[in-house]
Amino acid sequence: MSNKPRIRIGDRWVGEGYPTYIVAEIGINHNGDLELAKRMIDAAIWAGVDAVKFQKRTPEIATPKEMWYKMRETPWGYIPYIEYRRKVEFGEEEYREIDRYAKERGITWFASVWDIPSVDFMEAFDPPVYKIPSAALTDHELLRYVRKTGRPVVLSTGMSTMDEIKEAVKVLGTENLLLMHTTSTYPADPSELNLRVIQTLAREFPEVPIGYSGHEVGLVTTAVAVALGAVMVERHFTLDRAMWGSDQAASVEPGGMAKLVKYIRVTEQALGDGVKRVYESEIPAMRKLRRYITNPAVLRRFRPSGGSESASPTS
Repeated sequence: MSNKPRIRIGDRWVGEGYPTYIVAEIGINHNGDLELAKRMIDAAIWAGVDAVKFQKRTPEIATPKEMWYKMRETPWGYIPYIEYRRKVEFGEEEYREIDRYAKERGITWFASVWDIPSVDFMEAFDPPVYKIPSAALTDHELLRYVRKTGRPVVLSTGMSTMDEIKEAVKVLGTENLLLMHTTSTYPADPSELNLRVIQTLAREFPEVPIGYSGHEVGLVTTAVAVALGAVMVERHFTLDRAMWGSDQAASVEPGGMAKLVKYIRVTEQALGDGVKRVYESEIPAMRKLRRYITNPAVLRRFRPSGGSESASPTS
C-alpha cells in the first residue's frame, strides 16, 4: 500500500488502497450567510462525508476586471458583479466561527484559494490541505506560493489541456500532490464528463493520486469515477437546489449526498482485489449445478468439521 501514490489530509491517508475521501463542497452556496453555512456543515456530517470545503477569494484580484461592472440580479438587488462577489465572501470573523464550529463537530474543513492574499488569509487557520481551482491552474505564481507553504495540494484540472496540466505539475512537483479530473460546466452533461481521463491522468502522472470533482446532475457517475480509480471525490453541496446561486443546480442535497456516500462505499466493497477465487457462498450452487468438479479440494476447504464431503457447507 505504501508504494502507491498518496497524500495525507489531516489524520487520513488518501490514495489507492484507502477509503475514498469524500468532500462536500459548500463553496459559496451559503450565499454569505454564516448560519446557513453552519447548517450545511451539520447536514454534510449527517450525510457521512469526510470533509467540507469552502472557497476563498480576494474579489478584486480573482474577478476579471471586464466582469466587475456587469450588472447581475441577486438577493441584494440588481448590483455590479464585483459587489455580488464581495457579498458572498466570508471574512476573518466568519471563518473563525467556521473553524471553531467544524472542530467542535469533529469534521475536517479546508478551502480553495484563488489568489495569493487568500493563501495568506487561510494560513492563519492551519489548513490540512490547499485546493487550487481549475480557474487558477495556469496561475504559476499562485502555484509556487501555495507550494511554499509545505502543505499538501489538490489541483483541479477542468478547462485545461494536458500540456497545461503538465506545466502546472512541473511547477508544483509531484510530492504531496493530488490531481482532480473535472469538467468545468455547471451542471456538466454526462457526454462531457469523460471519466476515462481519470485513468489517463493516472498513466501520465504515476507518482500522483487522482481524484474526481463532479459537477453533473445525479450520483451514479461519481460512483463510476471511484470504480475507475478516483481516490478522492468532491461534489458541490446545498441544502436546496432551488436556492439562489450559480452553483446550486450542479449541487447535491443532503439526502443525495448520503446516498452517494453509500454508493461509493458499496463500490469499494464490490471492486475487490482482482484475485479470482471461489467463495464459500458459491459452494451450494457448485454442489447443485456442476456435473464435473475438477478440484474437490475446494469443497473440502469449506466442509464442516467432522462432516462428509456431501454435507452442506457452514454459513
